Amino acid sequence: MSHQRYPSIDPKEPHSVSLKVLRLSRPSLVVQHPLPAPVSAPSTAQETPIPSSLAYNTDADTNPDPFLLAPILQLPPSFGSAYVGETFSCTLCANHDVPLPGEQPPPSATTPSALTSAGGTPPPQQQQQKKKFTRDVRIEAEMKTPGSGTVLKLPLLGPDGKGDAGDGEDGGSSSKGTDLEPGQTLQRIVSFGLKEEGNHVLAVTVSYYEATETSGRTRTFRKLYQFICKGSLIVRTKVGALPSTATMTGGKEGEEEEKKKKRKKRRRWVMEAQLENCSEDVMQLCDVRLDLERGLRYRDCNWEVDRHTGGRAARPVLHPGEVEQCCFVVEDKGESGDNDDGEGVAEDEDGRIVFGVLGIGWRSEMGNKGFLSTGKLGTRAVR
Repeated sequence: MSHQRYPSIDPKEPHSVSLKVLRLSRPSLVVQHPLPAPVSAPSTAQETPIPSSLAYNTDADTNPDPFLLAPILQLPPSFGSAYVGETFSCTLCANHDVPLPGEQPPPSATTPSALTSAGGTPPPQQQQQKKKFTRDVRIEAEMKTPGSGTVLKLPLLGPDGKGDAGDGEDGGSSSKGTDLEPGQTLQRIVSFGLKEEGNHVLAVTVSYYEATETSGRTRTFRKLYQFICKGSLIVRTKVGALPSTATMTGGKEGEEEEKKKKRKKRRRWVMEAQLENCSEDVMQLCDVRLDLERGLRYRDCNWEVDRHTGGRAARPVLHPGEVEQCCFVVEDKGESGDNDDGEGVAEDEDGRIVFGVLGIGWRSEMGNKGFLSTGKLGTRAVR
């Protein structure tokens, strides 16, 4: 994650506080490939790999092939990729890096700083440095998204995931700073839901009061961290009309009876959704559902219920580039009956029926959650 540092008011003197920003990601399992037996071994021994190279060694017959995943976790080697629908989290650490007393290295006799001025008095650089105190340390975080012209101020949490006494009521930047002794660290956690593709900029501002025994001043510096958010899923939808559940019958009947029959007539549509994994990670679909407008209901025709066993079916796993088909039957509740509001499905001025939005939830290999929703979906009313 690239960053840029703004100079402070006095850039010649280094800051007493440094900032470290680390992305919070779940670890992954180490992949360990078994090694084949040497060629000099007997032919019967060459068929089995070397036991010490196996990731998981067992005598059971349930897994005859070597297992590649070892019971060892490894941290992400780099920043990784950020995808739409996921939650971007990182930890902000403000460290008081001033050396403790006695840790300053003595000046060399060959350097100009070791020379004395006229009269035998040491220069100001060699005089004993005044002890500095770092007080009122504060951290603020903001996020700049591609589709927003203004920055969003982000709430900050403590290391335990909860706002501490120094933070505001909303968990944001603290109204009261924290005093840091040499070697201490102020840690905060920031999280942001990624909802659009493109460049995102995380701006972190650190301010503190640097005091000595005789004077003090407020110092501030700011760092920018830029990263790119990529698309995780490509959603394609298609809506088609189905025959109505009720039809008109012949015969001479009154006008009021004819109106009642029309009210009982319910329209139906089938909506197909194609979900394509355009990320670089494997994902498991957990929840795909419709959030419909008033006057509509739907029937899920996907993996939620297995008709043969009566239980939940296996959730589909999508590797990069794979596609999963989903299907829903949307039905008009009608002008009376099932609709508690007593109103049928609404149509806009152009004769378009708005169904609602499609929500998709998934998990990655190590359990990271992701969720995104589409825009308003609908179809033209058939006359």
